[in-house]
Parts: sequence; structure tokens; C-alpha cells
Amino acid sequence: MTEYLIYFNQQWVGDHTEEWFRERGPLSRAVVDEIEAAGQLVYAGGLEEELDVAFSADATSGTLILTDGPFVETKEFLGGLTIVDVPDLETARTWAGKIAEGCGWPQEVRPFKPFSRRA
Repeated sequence: MTEYLIYFNQQWVGDHTEEWFRERGPLSRAVVDEIEAAGQLVYAGGLEEELDVAFSADATSGTLILTDGPFVETKEFLGGLTIVDVPDLETARTWAGKIAEGCGWPQEVRPFKPFSRRA
């Protein structure tokens, strides 16, 4: 099995009415429930949109620096994600397509690099 990250940037969502978002919620939740029922859900969730609740940790200088806000000023930021553990790429594509249909906006899919667990 391989883990895949299915995610979207908040800017891909677009402008919609509150009613539109309320209608999409149950559709998106149904897809997550379906993934969970298949035993392939690792995690799913949306992120807070307000960047003032974000903070960054940077130790590249050799000293840990914690700062309020995102690490870099950017036009796009992560909006939400789903992690699935599936037998093949085709299954990851299927879930990504269903999530995109449920949400109503694009999703990007990337496999995780293999992780070597130590005993």
C-alpha cells in the first residue's frame, strides 16, 4: 500500500455563496466516509483560513526562531488535505476525483516518499 496526499490550495476554491458551501459539505463528507469505510483513510481535514493563527518554526540558522504568520509571504496556501493509504495509483486517482467532485474545486495528488521505520 502507498500513502497519497490529496490536497488543495485555498485559492483554488473560488468565490461562492454560503448556500453553495453548505450544499458541498455533505457531499465532501460522504466521500471521506466512503474512503474510511474502504479502510483507506489516514486523515482528512480543512485548515483555518485566517493566517493570523498560523506560526512558523525555522532552525536553518542554527537557532530556532518561532514567528507569527506563514513562513513566507505567498499568494497561495494550503486549504485542506486528505491522506489515503491505497493499493495503487488508480485508486488514489479515483478518490481524488470523488473529492474534487464533492468539494467542487481542484485537488492535487502526490505520493509520499517511502518512510523507513526504525524498530
